[in-house]
Amino acid sequence: MTTSRRTFLKTSAVATSGLMVGLVLPGAKIEALAAGTVYTPNAWVHIADDNTITLISARSEMGQGVYTSMPMLIAEELNVDINQIKVDIAPPGAVYVNALLGAQITGGSTSVRDGWEKLRIGGAQVREMLISAAADKWKVDRSTLKAENGMVLGAGGKKATYGQLAEAAAKLPVPEKVALKDPKDFKIVGKRVKRLDTPSKVNGKAEFGIDVVMPGMVYASIEQCPVIGGKVKSFDASKVKGMPGVIDVVQVNDGVAVVASSYWQAQKARKALTVQWDEGAGAALDHNVVLATTRAAAASGKVLPIGKPVGNLADAMKGAAKTVTAEYISPMQAHAPLEPMNFTASVKDGKCLLVGPTQFQQGAHGAVAATLGLKPEDVTLKTTFLGGGFGRRLELDFIVQAAQISKAVGKPVKLLWSREDDMTHDFYRPLGLNQLQAGLDAQGNPVALHFKVTSQSVTQRAFGLPKDTFDPFMAEAAVAGYEIPNTQHDLVIHDTGMRVGYWRSVSHNMNAFANESFMDELALAAGKDPYQYRMGLLKNKPRFANVLKLAAEKSGWGKALPAGRARGIALMEGYDTYMAQVAEVSLKDGEVVVHRVTVAADLGRMVNPDTVEAQIQGSIVFGMSSALMQEITLEKGVVQQTNYNNYPIVRMNESPVIDIVLVSSTEKPGGIGEPATALVVPAIANAVATLTGKRVRKLPLTAQAIKQA
Repeated sequence: MTTSRRTFLKTSAVATSGLMVGLVLPGAKIEALAAGTVYTPNAWVHIADDNTITLISARSEMGQGVYTSMPMLIAEELNVDINQIKVDIAPPGAVYVNALLGAQITGGSTSVRDGWEKLRIGGAQVREMLISAAADKWKVDRSTLKAENGMVLGAGGKKATYGQLAEAAAKLPVPEKVALKDPKDFKIVGKRVKRLDTPSKVNGKAEFGIDVVMPGMVYASIEQCPVIGGKVKSFDASKVKGMPGVIDVVQVNDGVAVVASSYWQAQKARKALTVQWDEGAGAALDHNVVLATTRAAAASGKVLPIGKPVGNLADAMKGAAKTVTAEYISPMQAHAPLEPMNFTASVKDGKCLLVGPTQFQQGAHGAVAATLGLKPEDVTLKTTFLGGGFGRRLELDFIVQAAQISKAVGKPVKLLWSREDDMTHDFYRPLGLNQLQAGLDAQGNPVALHFKVTSQSVTQRAFGLPKDTFDPFMAEAAVAGYEIPNTQHDLVIHDTGMRVGYWRSVSHNMNAFANESFMDELALAAGKDPYQYRMGLLKNKPRFANVLKLAAEKSGWGKALPAGRARGIALMEGYDTYMAQVAEVSLKDGEVVVHRVTVAADLGRMVNPDTVEAQIQGSIVFGMSSALMQEITLEKGVVQQTNYNNYPIVRMNESPVIDIVLVSSTEKPGGIGEPATALVVPAIANAVATLTGKRVRKLPLTAQAIKQA
């Protein structure tokens, strides 16, 4: 992280009011509101005097279901009905830091993994304090009491609501150790629970960033340099200021904003601006140049090891009966969420109110405070629902823009990006270049494997990771689960000059595409079935082998298909989840049609199986778009894709049948919001290769790419 963000994370605190119940989590002492009239709930639980219970989701809700799964974990230990409580998304605060990511961030399929223990402990601590408060009130042994359905119950019909006990509970010491429920006693966790946010999304009450309204609010549309990173040299707003509804034209860090009474007035007036740009070094970028410089970096020999080498790669390669070599290319891609970037800011009298969709509350809060020169306590942030994130809303550019514009005009401002703004000014998934070489013995079994990935470090750009430092977010799924006696895995970090960001499944997407495509190529070289070939390399990997077997059986692997169809298989561990997929495809007018995707997933204990299935389905559609349709290209530094017409997404009529097998498991929870996105890509690629006899090693899998393979 940069110094300013690190400092902010260390010093940030959320002001609270009302009665407090202390809440001790592993490694840190924090506080949870448990009663009283409170305007900004802190920590995890708020129990008002009227017994209204509000559970706080520490992660942003962007469709992945944390608005339900996070409260489920607390409600389980508090013994309250999940359908009778309210849920809020947490404000910025050190208590809400994601321990797996080191900041208050929603991403990396970490929400349930991070919250699995800490939220249950939080609920159990409050439960035990409420019981103790009742025992003191009734002068009875606390072991004779129990808490259920929002009440503490005792002998002789004694009972009190949580709300009636909350004030007394707030004065009690926090229990350092609490007994958590045995999973066999779970009444909520692991059960199918309907999402708590569905009714509000159906009736229109759910507030997304694009819905925010403030008294006196005006609208802004911002003109940014066509070349990302370019700066304003000069601008002429003489034609703009007299246009209907226009209030002001202001220059901010990233461009020139037109402020008007409505968005359409601002957008129309913006088109009348004349701006002279200093395009900077980015004007020299071309997607072919990006690929060429990445290849050159791969050949430079400046590698960082991914883990420790196994065996003796060089000797094993020399003794191999056959050598197989391949190169795979994953192109730059945009996040393209359905809700374009937007945020609302109100800067007045040295205070700033921010309302909108973000995956990084502390970052947004700190960046705006630093940019405007405000104290952190003078900046308030409220997170709305997110109309998609996929990593794009980890970035802070559009939030800072909104705050700067509001400060300049002295009014609440809603900044709205157009779809074209969003597509052409993204933080793109970096290009990935994977080069693999394997040595096979006389029976076709791999005895040696060298894996090398060359790409750009998002962590260097976003959080100041020092140059030439290993970036774990580039090496995900680089080391596959197969048992190969001699292996070496290398990473090459190359800054192409592009503005890059974390993209759904991060580096799993490029590395799984390469590893699983290459495994099929090895099976072909060995003359063996791809499924059986993989199983032979998983003799001591039961979780891998189990999901692979389940996916193959469920998909009918080995059984005849209609003429013109083929299956492809792929396997990966990502985010502590073990997953196998089988894709069934055909071609229509040269284009790939995906008919069915079969998924077997072992993600350990599940909080809400209904959400798990929904996440897998959404991930597969997202990954299909990446595999078949999407690529960001550059000409003189300008992104050529501007909307869904030339950067398509899979539509409903193009979506396949998705069969899902969920493994019942007692292992720790794994993440599920991202792995299926990465794995469906090689599953489809392998199916296309089987069908056509042509191996496409550069995505996307278009008709032209297949024809030229």
